[in-house]
Amino acid sequence: MIQFGTGGWRAIIGDEYTKANLRLLAAALAEKMVAEHATEHGIVIGYDRRFLSKESMQWMAEVFAAQNIKAYLINKSCPTPLAMFYSKEHDMPYGMMVTASHNPAIYNGVKLFTKGGRDADITVTQDIERIAARIEASGELIKSIPYIDAREQGLIEEIYPIDDYIDSILNEVNTKAIRGARLKVVLDPMYGVSETAIKTILITARCEVETIHGRHDTLFGGHLPAPSEEWMRELMTTVIEGNYDIGIATDGDADRIGVIDNNGRYLSPNDLLVVLYYYLVEYKHKHGPAVRNLCTTHKLDRLAEMFGEKCYEVPVGFKHISSKMLETNALLGGESSGGLAVRGHIHGKDGVYVAALLVEMLAVTGKKMSEIFDEIAAKVGKTAFVENNYRFRPEDRERFLQMIMEEKQVPELPFRIEKISYMDGCKVFFENGGWVSIRFSGTEPLLRVFCEMPEKEMADQVCVLYQAFLGLKD
Repeated sequence: MIQFGTGGWRAIIGDEYTKANLRLLAAALAEKMVAEHATEHGIVIGYDRRFLSKESMQWMAEVFAAQNIKAYLINKSCPTPLAMFYSKEHDMPYGMMVTASHNPAIYNGVKLFTKGGRDADITVTQDIERIAARIEASGELIKSIPYIDAREQGLIEEIYPIDDYIDSILNEVNTKAIRGARLKVVLDPMYGVSETAIKTILITARCEVETIHGRHDTLFGGHLPAPSEEWMRELMTTVIEGNYDIGIATDGDADRIGVIDNNGRYLSPNDLLVVLYYYLVEYKHKHGPAVRNLCTTHKLDRLAEMFGEKCYEVPVGFKHISSKMLETNALLGGESSGGLAVRGHIHGKDGVYVAALLVEMLAVTGKKMSEIFDEIAAKVGKTAFVENNYRFRPEDRERFLQMIMEEKQVPELPFRIEKISYMDGCKVFFENGGWVSIRFSGTEPLLRVFCEMPEKEMADQVCVLYQAFLGLKD
């Protein structure tokens, strides 16, 4: 029942997301920690605003306590990067965050970190899956210590290290420049957990900040807590009507970010990735390669090449990005779903830190976000990026796998193919610089089709052809 995807273990509440499975997950990790002699520093666990998140954290802590593993519990809902930061700063072998990120409200889940505050890789998660399956099959009783008893015995300690996390970001950004710019910012936490951190950072730097959708709502206002254009319409309106310099949105656990520029235009995660890399190299005079997953814009490749650097492509899943960043000493890594990481900060995506950097960029350059975006487009050109998600019946999954991965079928396409990669799903590269990627989601029962082409009509055409070829319905 415990199966990790690209962003941790996620499941529907009351279906596979249950108290029993949470205790099973904790028991499996505890057994792994004991076997590795990795219990000395304990484990940190954080939680977001989703239904049962706090209770889930406590249920797992009771299991760790029974194995004499001290659990440091962040006792207020917090951003995922805060838990990663604490794990890194305190040299913990493992950390956890109760969240389903940007999934619908009926989901919850757990993200797992390893030493250094990094996303757990597949070898770790498969090991935990194997141990959990063995425990479940054996009918073994999972031991636990009641929460109050464990706290009194010192096996559970409640913490709230928000100040250390905020201070680390304030020390890394140019607050002097931001103070002088007197910028107006509107923040949309999407009913999630970013408001305290981002607002404190920006107000400390003398920004004027307004918040929308800041209250606690486990249903996220009836929308997905995802910083995509579809769910940022009100933020666009607020930016325009209030004459704000920038609108910033974060997903439910604040590790992903979306932006509205001063003209009310939505900047996609692809745009932000290119903008931030440009700022770091062109204005902050930093150097290093970039890393992106295979469903992310190739404009980043062009920009890196312009600066004499290389851009590396990896499979989907931020663990692959953070690993490649460490391997290559990359300056920046990111994905088209809104996660970005910058060298020198935590080894994972952080919407709070990226928000601070983008505000710093406006202050340092003295330019509007729209001006910076147009400046970059003049150098690397423009492309059209299209993403389509298709739900499918469970029985169709094997048919898709056979067609795409085994028989390697490709529809008749009107553009000359340069090469085809099967690193993660199927990715077709065209000679005109465009590409299309087809892969299964690692977090939801979806088939994802991403396409980037010189013109939107071309991208739409490729997606329609693939939809018809696979027999997919809207």
